[in-house]
Amino acid sequence: MTATVQERLATMSEPNRFRIVELLKDGPQPVGGIVDALGLGQPQVSRHLRLLAEAEVVEVTKRAQQRIYRLQPESMHVISDWVQGFAALWAERMDRLGALLDDDRASESNQ
Repeated sequence: MTATVQERLATMSEPNRFRIVELLKDGPQPVGGIVDALGLGQPQVSRHLRLLAEAEVVEVTKRAQQRIYRLQPESMHVISDWVQGFAALWAERMDRLGALLDDDRASESNQ
């Protein structure tokens, strides 16, 4: 399954899952470290991690008895690319607004 940008964003929008993503941006963490950092129960954290994994936001590596979670770089790139798609739109709109303001200033100074 390939999760869409919308599915990834919807999954990350839940506050605890957002906090997990924020925590993992600093690097991989074992489940126990995430539990300690969030102050939630292990079953709750595991459920959030499962949902993030299903949305392809995180991936898990088993190391002996530990499960280490990290952000899935490709998912973050897909989200970043989607957001960057709006940057050109807003830059164009701001340029048009700037030109309009310049025109207004020029016509005021000519009066």
